[in-house]
Order: sequence, then C-alpha cells, then structure tokens
Amino acid sequence: MFAEPSLTHRREGGHDVPLLLWRFPEPLLAVSSAVLGGGVGPREWLINASVAMSYARPDPDAHLAELAAGLGLTGPGIGLLTGVDVADVVTADEDGVRVYATVGLGAPILAADPQAIGFEHRPGTVNIVIGIPQRLSDGALINAVATATEAKAQALADLGLSATGTATDAVCVLCPAGGPVAAYGGPRSRWGAPMARAVHRAVRTGGVTNLATKRSWSDRAAGR
Repeated sequence: MFAEPSLTHRREGGHDVPLLLWRFPEPLLAVSSAVLGGGVGPREWLINASVAMSYARPDPDAHLAELAAGLGLTGPGIGLLTGVDVADVVTADEDGVRVYATVGLGAPILAADPQAIGFEHRPGTVNIVIGIPQRLSDGALINAVATATEAKAQALADLGLSATGTATDAVCVLCPAGGPVAAYGGPRSRWGAPMARAVHRAVRTGGVTNLATKRSWSDRAAGR
C-alpha cells in the first residue's frame, strides 16, 4: 500500500542536494498541510526535499513543482521542504501504521507565543509523513492531523523544549482510497492511537539527533 521512499538527489548550486521520493503503486487518499499538494484528495507521489537554511524563495510551491517535473512526476502529488538532510529520516512503525519524520529544530516556537511579531522564514522544519492501512473518512483524516500534531508537541516536551514545533512544520496523512471507512482519527481511535505513538517516537528520536548535532543540510554540504 505504502511504498518505501527512495533517496535521490538533484543538482543545485553546485551541490548534489538530497530529496526523498515516494511513488505510490496506486493513488492514495491524502490530507496534507504541504505548500504543494495541500488539502484533501488523491495523491500519486510525494517528495521531501532538503534546502539550504538560507532558503528564501517566495514561491516554494513553484520550486517544488519544478523538482517534481525534473523527476518525471505527473499527476497530483505532495511536495515538502526542510533545512535538514532528508537522508536522516526517522521511520517508526506501530500496529500497521508507518511514520517518516525529518526533524529540524533549529528554530522552535510556541504556537501561541504572545511576544511573537511577524514571521521570519527559517526552514528547519519538522515534516511528518504517515501511512495508515485503512481508508479514513475526511473528518478522520483531519482529526489524524490534529492527533499527529499533539504527539509531535508531546515529543518536543519530552526533549525539554518549550516549543510546539517550528513555524514551517508540515503533516501528511495517507490512506487507501477505497475500502471500509474508519470514522475516527483521534488519539484513542483504532488508528489514531498507534499513529500517535509512532509519531511521538519518530519525532523524539529525530529530535535527539538534531539537537545533539545541530547540523542542517547546509552544514553537511560544507563539511561542517
């Protein structure tokens, strides 16, 4: 149902820049907050691409569309960007649910910080991709995004961070487009409970590594 990603590269700025590519054997139903392919609907592929921490393009959706075209991808898909090296993706499995997380915590924030003014784009980013083996209703898909976000925030608390995420985090939940429909995606539902545990484990594991090394993809490319 949920194909494993391949690690590939594109040539950019004189470097081989990594990206993760999923090509789904058949279209999956997805809900996503991604800048490219966000919303609810069928999706045929997904990319999660590393970028430099200095990344400042005002059109990341167009950039991701260019990357997809360069890979020969057609049809509806999802595109994500992150400042970390996507080769460091963390995978977690729980009772049929599969989670992939790239965890960049260079710019953690509190969502409801009363001192926050404006928005400074820094692509550290926690990207979470989730595969669930049963068709979810549209409401359950949206509920699953909330559940995954709660589990991410719990992981960050366990890491000792006073943060709920970063300003550029994205979540994607994918499931079969057909078959019996599960109505719920909350943290005590059939699929929400194992998903929450897997997300928590993946984000916590990735966060430990990221906080210990503090390395972005840019640092790795520069040999730091």
